Amino acid sequence: MGLRNAYQAMIKAFPGGWSGMAGALETSKASLENRVYEVKGQAVQIEMAFAMQRLSGTTHFAQAVAELSGGTFVPMPPLDAELTNDELLQKFQEMYEAVGNFTALHRESIEDGVIDSNERADLMRSGSEVTSQVQQLLALSFRIYCRDEKQGNAAMRKVRDLAGRD
Repeated sequence: MGLRNAYQAMIKAFPGGWSGMAGALETSKASLENRVYEVKGQAVQIEMAFAMQRLSGTTHFAQAVAELSGGTFVPMPPLDAELTNDELLQKFQEMYEAVGNFTALHRESIEDGVIDSNERADLMRSGSEVTSQVQQLLALSFRIYCRDEKQGNAAMRKVRDLAGRD
């Protein structure tokens, strides 16, 4: 995805686009553009990037950082969510769908005996989605069925509450 694409996607996802995001960040549209497009050495600082992510309700920044670090971003269910087996079954269906999409894409990519740069990028993106789905499935399973996980979640809620965070 890349950082600039992540910034642009978060801005696009925010009501009012560039002007709306600039207002929410208490800066001007021109200043925001200069940072996103790195005009004269300006850059989006990490605090601003996290604020943009929170305001846009997306995970684009986290995804870009994970990708640039050679990893995959895996969103986890909220700590205070009451999870049931229905969520687990839904996650299994999503995982099967991601694996099916990856399989079809892989088949198409190797059909001519060569994986070109576009096919490689598509395979990496699809493979990351499969990895993410598996990790989410594991997290849900552990939160629902592991005693230690439930105790850990309760402790994390207490720490978050004491810190006064959302």
